[in-house]
Amino acid sequence: MQGLSCSRRWPVDLDAGLVLIGAGAVVVIAQAVLLIAVLRVPSRSRFVQGTAATLALAALVVGLCTMVPLLVTSACR
Repeated sequence: MQGLSCSRRWPVDLDAGLVLIGAGAVVVIAQAVLLIAVLRVPSRSRFVQGTAATLALAALVVGLCTMVPLLVTSACR
């Protein structure tokens, strides 16, 4: 998505930084919702429950880390 936003085909009047931050926010919110769902729904196996929660938390952390460059740098430079 960042490559497309820096290409010539991207609409000039559409701010690429805001679109990328919005898309990242949607992903982080979806990951948070999935983490909450994993923690609320009981599993038959504690191992499966723990593994799913750990992976969901790791995905949330990675999603947040992916957004940091978008917040501190410009989108296309």
